[in-house]
Amino acid sequence: MREIRQQPESFEHEVLDTAMDAGNILLENGAELARVEDTMDRICRHYGVDGSFFILSNGIFTTGSCRMDPGFARVRHIPVNRADLSRVVAVNQLSRDIEKKDLSLEEVQAEIIRIRQMPGKRHWLQILAAGIGSAGFCYMFGGSARDCVASGITGLLLWIIWLYICMPHLSRILGHLTGGAAAACFSLLLYSMGIGDSLSHIIIGAVIPLVPGVPFTNGIRDIASGDYLAGIVRLLDALLVFMCIAIGVGFVLTAYYRVSGGAL
Repeated sequence: MREIRQQPESFEHEVLDTAMDAGNILLENGAELARVEDTMDRICRHYGVDGSFFILSNGIFTTGSCRMDPGFARVRHIPVNRADLSRVVAVNQLSRDIEKKDLSLEEVQAEIIRIRQMPGKRHWLQILAAGIGSAGFCYMFGGSARDCVASGITGLLLWIIWLYICMPHLSRILGHLTGGAAAACFSLLLYSMGIGDSLSHIIIGAVIPLVPGVPFTNGIRDIASGDYLAGIVRLLDALLVFMCIAIGVGFVLTAYYRVSGGAL
């Protein structure tokens, strides 16, 4: 642990702010609350600063006892975002390097800036992964080879719409409604063209990329860790997404059923 007696008085504030920046990156990119709190605590303890943290699913409350400000307090709102586990891994590695390599605070701040500016996955790679993932899950749920092909094509088309229409222009709820409806439309189109044997398997595989598996899993982990409020909030958010996807798919199938007179 570093000695801070010879540090300027603003050093303690910088440490607490740096810990909040690290926690911010973790929380907004899908890390569970226990990991966020542990990482912030490790950073503060390494530099000899006394900090207390209260983490919610979309906010961080930090208090500390500083020489220049005995009542130090910070509150930061963290918007709900899609999980980017590469940033979570990078911050986890940084927290280990702080203790193993005895990094200076300036080095830690520079690394946090670099992590925050890390580019996301390229769109073409996300689209390809969505197609492969859709086909793979279709096979896991019992689909035939033809179903997997149709589901993979649907996944590709769905993720193009998600990246260029739903994410930038629609709200979270409307985006998942549109995504579920688009998956059902593409699946119906391919099925009617004779590509695929089971419409249900095609649709199930196609909607998997939209399913918020990380928030749902972290919600369960938070509840298991005793963070009941945040865990319930994350579970409710994930269940809302599930419901929106189901409504979008159900709307398209119901409309097609009424138009076609029941021929699916």
